[in-house]
Amino acid sequence: MTTPTIYALHENPEWFPPFAEALAAEGLHVEEWLLTDGVLDLGSAPPEGVFWSRISASSHTRGHDLSKDYSRAVLSWLESYGRRTVNGRQVLELEMSKVDQLARLRAAGIDTPHTVAAVGRQHVAVAADSVPAPFVTKHNQGGKGLGVRKFDSHAELRRYVDSDEFEEPQDGITLIQEYVQPARPSITRVEIVGGEFIYAIEADTARGGFQLCPADACAIDPETGRPVMPPGATVAPEIGQQLFSLRQGFDHPIIEAYLAFARDNDLEVCGIEFIESVDGRILTYDVNTNTNYNAAVEQLAPRSAPRALAAYLRSVAESL
Repeated sequence: MTTPTIYALHENPEWFPPFAEALAAEGLHVEEWLLTDGVLDLGSAPPEGVFWSRISASSHTRGHDLSKDYSRAVLSWLESYGRRTVNGRQVLELEMSKVDQLARLRAAGIDTPHTVAAVGRQHVAVAADSVPAPFVTKHNQGGKGLGVRKFDSHAELRRYVDSDEFEEPQDGITLIQEYVQPARPSITRVEIVGGEFIYAIEADTARGGFQLCPADACAIDPETGRPVMPPGATVAPEIGQQLFSLRQGFDHPIIEAYLAFARDNDLEVCGIEFIESVDGRILTYDVNTNTNYNAAVEQLAPRSAPRALAAYLRSVAESL
């Protein structure tokens, strides 16, 4: 019996090599659908197979302004024909909105930072009045630390909003969020595939700031701000230069809460991020559904996340 084809829906070829390698090692036939622009015949039936979506909320930063709406259309089309999607149409909406993420996390009983959403630039300063300083701003439709800035006063924010430096969010929604004083200068990202905890990544915020994309293609030199490796590189820098490391032996009740959250929201592949505050809170602030994996972390991890993903996609394909 031939295993059905895996169709990988994405918009950034630079992020794909580690997944292509893992899928090939699993013996899967993979076709990439690059969703940047194109034509969609709604009356034509899609091919048979498994359709894995990893469209990113930051796609517009790579000049792919049409990818999000194109992906919405493609996923709606696929699901209307009963095709099996992994991280399908509704999950895409979660990827695209931090408001959606934070609302669902709170409803699930998971603590999040105090956040106010301002729809329109003219409302940002007023929205911040209910959040004590210091606080941070960020884009609702983000990734890669888009729009994230720390402000020590409301007057500082007002000057920023009135200046030419203001970063307009892609969807017009700016979040004002409490600044969480960390117990240590790091955040933790819990990686989940197919209902299983794979491992936890620790990111060094003292050196990396708010740029916390762990993919090798995202790596930046904290001194120069430039990429550590040229686009498309798949070999990791020396581990000592990494902003990301394996959080060895991580075992905390938050893992079970995240597994339940993933199950209840049909998140088959995700990375969920939290910060530990000096006052003992664990605050969850981001859900990534186009999760990336770091080669240096993979060298030390007890199991490979891309291989776990490939094995999961095989199991889904074989169940059709």
